[in-house]
Amino acid sequence: MGFAELLDEVGGFGRYQWIHVTLISLPGLLMASQNLLNNFVSGVPTHYCSIPANHSLSNLSHLHQVDEKQLLKMFIPPDSSGNRLARCRRYANPQWQLLAANSSTNVSHLETEDCIDGWTFEQSDFLATTVSEWSLVCSLRPLKQMIQTIYMGGVLTGAIVYGSLSDRFGRRSVLIWSYLQLAVLGCSSALSPTYSTYCIFRFLSGMAVSGVIINGVSLKVEWITTKTRTVVGTLSSFFFTFGQMVLAGLAYWLRDWRKLQMVVCAPNFLFFAYSWWYSESARWLVLNQRSEDALKSLHRVARINGKSEMIDKITVEVLHSHMNKEIESARSTFTMFDLLRTPGMRRISICLMAVWFSTSFAYYGLAMDLQKFGVSIYLMQIIFGAVDIPAKLFALGILSYLGRRVSQAVCLFFSAAIIFANIFVPTDMQTLRTTLACLGKAFTSASFTTVYLYTGELYPTVIRQTGMGFVSTMARIGSMAAPAVLILDEVLPALPSLVYGGSAVLAGCFACFLPETLNVPLPDTIEDVEARWSGRRSASQQECVALKELKEAEESGLNAL
Repeated sequence: MGFAELLDEVGGFGRYQWIHVTLISLPGLLMASQNLLNNFVSGVPTHYCSIPANHSLSNLSHLHQVDEKQLLKMFIPPDSSGNRLARCRRYANPQWQLLAANSSTNVSHLETEDCIDGWTFEQSDFLATTVSEWSLVCSLRPLKQMIQTIYMGGVLTGAIVYGSLSDRFGRRSVLIWSYLQLAVLGCSSALSPTYSTYCIFRFLSGMAVSGVIINGVSLKVEWITTKTRTVVGTLSSFFFTFGQMVLAGLAYWLRDWRKLQMVVCAPNFLFFAYSWWYSESARWLVLNQRSEDALKSLHRVARINGKSEMIDKITVEVLHSHMNKEIESARSTFTMFDLLRTPGMRRISICLMAVWFSTSFAYYGLAMDLQKFGVSIYLMQIIFGAVDIPAKLFALGILSYLGRRVSQAVCLFFSAAIIFANIFVPTDMQTLRTTLACLGKAFTSASFTTVYLYTGELYPTVIRQTGMGFVSTMARIGSMAAPAVLILDEVLPALPSLVYGGSAVLAGCFACFLPETLNVPLPDTIEDVEARWSGRRSASQQECVALKELKEAEESGLNAL
């Protein structure tokens, strides 16, 4: 018997679990906002060089009876397409002859200069962003993408730091601290006076986001029964999906980066306030020699679930008897080096590293560059969020019919094909480009859903958490690298798409070398994994087969009688 049976005795998925799961899942609505916040906080407004200080468009317009937009043409040259004003150059001297209606001047030979008087930012899409406030355009454009990379660096650091701290101080304590850290530092970032200060706050906020997600998932899973985990996990993921659409609504309503930053971070004060209601994981308490505290938590859950009669029946001895296997396994320690020590584990880990990295790399490559599609960024965010719903349902469907390996490879190859196809679609065909982009994101989202399940089935029980943490680190590295690749479009517009698509193709090939796990029992030990690769049975599998044969022999004997 295990701890799951003990949970059934105190009410299974009862009133406590409903409240517990709902309260932990609610912050997911804003965790998606944190990951994609840079789309709006650092949105790039339409901009052009400011005209010389000794000229005024309003005065010139009144004097020459010419529209202000027409006047801009004598100060700002057209861009390479000829349809818009250049963003980073202006004429060295005003070109008055361009005001003539029938002017045939060849503007390509006119002398231009950098935007020495700064830039003018239009406010049609955004009232204020970090880009317009700190002029992160032209030569400073990479600094805009650097904000997202620094944030994802914080997410990676937080996964390492808060993952280890939760094993030492408990899930509940670290989760409560993470809510407070995100609330305080997130709101502080809205008051940042400089670019450097904002980056520091975003890095620390990224750490807190990792603390919330990692410990929230652990605390949620460790208080629910085994049979409800799949359903709870799937439904909980939809909070992140709907969170993407909530972000679009808030950004459209506010349109000011400081207000938006404040609004998506302030609710964490509420999450911090009610998180004190959570009970610490009883599993963690027992494994850390705090059985009395674990017993109090179980009695509390039983009371809330209306199972008060179980309070006297569940004692420390009963608790230990249910968790004997976990207590024994806790005495053995495994490190990430064990993931690469044997041939089978090494092959699984290397292939999963490639799949996790490329899935995250392509996902954030698409999700963090919404302005390139020529459609309203707010509408694109809603569409990109909504497309995750059928994508996740599609992934759950094909996983049962095609198997894990084929599903993983199909999702990656299809996402790569769609990313490549979008390269050849003209920029003026916005509907087709948007449709392909949505399909690409749908398949990368499906790939995420698949790899989460696949990884848990590939790694053995004794090292499953270590393995999940190790390969998911590659996903965070991929999310850090994705924004940096976007600046390659200055070299060749199609280059970022080639990199994202190529990465997905490579990962799809790696996925083909993973073993199938559909309808295969979960491995418990590293020996089980190695036995599966070699085609032989491990000691634990031989024992299970022997018991099964003995049972069949007994049944056949009874039938004979």
